[in-house]
Amino acid sequence: MTNDVTLLAIVVVACMLVSAWLGKHQVSMPMMFVAAGLILGPHVLDWISFSPTAELGKEFTELTLGLLLFADASTLRARRVASEGSLETRLLGLGLPLTIAFGSLLAYLLYPDQDLGLILLLGAALAPTDAALGLPIFNNADIPSRIRVALNVESGLNDGIATPFVTLFITLAISEYEGTGGDWVSDAFADIAIAVVVGVAVGIVGGWLISLAVKRGWTTVESSQVAFLFLALVAFFGARGLGGNGFIAAFAGGLLCSVALGAVANEVAEYTEITGTSMSYLVWGLFGSSLVPLAISDLFSWRAVVFSVLALTVMRFVPVALAMIGTGLRRDTIAIVGWFGPRGLASVVFLITAIVAFEEAGESTNLLIAAITWTILLSVILHGISAGPLGAWYGRRLAPLSRTIPEFLHDQ
Repeated sequence: MTNDVTLLAIVVVACMLVSAWLGKHQVSMPMMFVAAGLILGPHVLDWISFSPTAELGKEFTELTLGLLLFADASTLRARRVASEGSLETRLLGLGLPLTIAFGSLLAYLLYPDQDLGLILLLGAALAPTDAALGLPIFNNADIPSRIRVALNVESGLNDGIATPFVTLFITLAISEYEGTGGDWVSDAFADIAIAVVVGVAVGIVGGWLISLAVKRGWTTVESSQVAFLFLALVAFFGARGLGGNGFIAAFAGGLLCSVALGAVANEVAEYTEITGTSMSYLVWGLFGSSLVPLAISDLFSWRAVVFSVLALTVMRFVPVALAMIGTGLRRDTIAIVGWFGPRGLASVVFLITAIVAFEEAGESTNLLIAAITWTILLSVILHGISAGPLGAWYGRRLAPLSRTIPEFLHDQ
């Protein structure tokens, strides 16, 4: 394992040194690390063999998502998202549930012989989006800030909102396999309830303490950032220690922290976000070394490829179009918002969590690995190479237009 981490760390250093150059050539960080993992992994050079589904790998990948959930939720602009009719509200309140529903429908049409739990799990695990896979869109000043902010906020929050559904459907799938009946409902809701209680308590108390210390000058910026990082660990591991879901606790804790921290939330959360992002590079490398080769060769399935294509198009475009009805946005705007819903880190972690749970129950993971891995892999490639050109094309189309069109209007 030491050699595995060393090699991946060397790759991280090398990529960071040329990150600007890679960005100019439409090569995203997830693309680089997935490719590096594939090349260094057992199916090519066989220099690394560290599996994300092994205990240490699972803990690392889950902690990565937990930190990002806490940081993203803590910097939420609550008033904006809660604003009636805001694009963020539409994407999260209507678009996300519809995405889960459409994804589950597609899964059922392609895999009609599978149990309901697995079908619903495929829809929920692939519902969250990941802004990191399309950074040129968010860095393009020619694209209206209203559109960029909406996509960014959606990406930061939909993984946390999707987590309870993933938890429920994993439990349902295992229950169906084991034939344990309705116990899955009480088990799943107990996990969620414990997580919410822990997250709310940690967020309120911890956020208030950090805010108080900052206001009274008891701490430095750097120390408050470290305190925030360990507060995220308290929420994540505290909930798990009590039998709850760490992801939900991290998300709930972050939301309550955002209220307590107020204007200093972004500054205090910065270090935790950077830490989580840095850890995510290793997760992408592990994904490329272990899961991608399985989906491409050992578990290859035409249904998985078809599902992945539909998941990146129909599963996203239709819900977004329905959610945007009445906004007055142009068709090309809705198309851009629909396309830039990349599937990334959250889906990787949900997949790993499900694999471990399924294997412990003795249930096959082949379909799960093939369908979700192909979707994420195609998203990493297609969204990575299209973000720059499509963003530039969209910016050129809007450039000569009046600034009074809905795209340029900020939500009230």
